[in-house]
Amino acid sequence: MGYSADIVGNGAEAVEKFSDYDVILMDCQMPVLDGYEATKAIRAQQPKDKKIIIIAMTANAFESDRERCLAAGMDEYLSKPISAERLGAILKWATEQID
Repeated sequence: MGYSADIVGNGAEAVEKFSDYDVILMDCQMPVLDGYEATKAIRAQQPKDKKIIIIAMTANAFESDRERCLAAGMDEYLSKPISAERLGAILKWATEQID
């Protein structure tokens, strides 16, 4: 798709490194600090002049799960299994938001 990605081992690492990225694919079930808490921490620390798009990735596929992700501060939601087509569409949308 033309994007590059880095992987962190847990939510605390995601919080430490978030400022290097414009788009974050956030696994909701990470160790140390889950994706919900990591998102809240990122939102509390992000600069006001930089929009960081956070996309939830979770195996939970109910509407209430999507609502929980959005309430935590995530911008969009992908349920697993993730198709390349859906991921591509979400990433295209995300890049349009930051341009």
